[in-house]
Amino acid sequence: MAEGHIRREAVSDQLFAVLRDRILGGELPAGAALTPERELAAGFGVNRHAVREAVKRLQQARLVEVSHGGRTQVLDWRRTAGLDLAVGIAAADTGPTVQDIARDALEMRACIGADAARLCALRCSARTAAEITAAAERHAHTGPDLTELDGTYVAWWRLIIEGSGNIAYLLAFNSLVDGMIPVADVPADLGAAEILDVEAHRRLAAHIAAREAGAAEELARELLTRSVPSAPRGCEGVRR
Repeated sequence: MAEGHIRREAVSDQLFAVLRDRILGGELPAGAALTPERELAAGFGVNRHAVREAVKRLQQARLVEVSHGGRTQVLDWRRTAGLDLAVGIAAADTGPTVQDIARDALEMRACIGADAARLCALRCSARTAAEITAAAERHAHTGPDLTELDGTYVAWWRLIIEGSGNIAYLLAFNSLVDGMIPVADVPADLGAAEILDVEAHRRLAAHIAAREAGAAEELARELLTRSVPSAPRGCEGVRR
């Protein structure tokens, strides 16, 4: 493959990004052998330590597998990589687009939120249910500043996620809130339909307090899917 010199600062990070993009874009397909360390170093004009660091990161991301004999094989990232790769996919110049990943993240957000609401209704303490109800009222009386509204909305959902008792949901929520999993800017009309529906928030809090798990799940899913942009998509599964 054609190589080129890259900037000297953080060379291992840059090399990792270049190789990651080639794997995600299919230029380095699953099953292919990664170019040997010596050739990568010469092709990019970097030292072998930088190459080893980049390959180590690829291995940690489950993009490649290093055999005992030293051969490095490209893996099928759709089968091996974890959720943390979403950041890399969004930053890549090839492969799934930022819009694709962002929409997928919003769909995941709706699924997690719906099930978290169900679990919260089943598991949370009476104190937590009361806090969720109170947080819904605080959100209802916040505004009109959208940044402030978004803050109270996120705080309300954090109570629900924590009340679900599911640590995996909580970590995913943190990643979404912190931007580690990229979510595109939601169109204003869609975001408003979700954030400004204070009556839906009150009803959801009431379902949780009343231990109505099914109703809580259904309403949470309906509320959160309002922010998912509608876009035609085929049935081919994960885009290749």
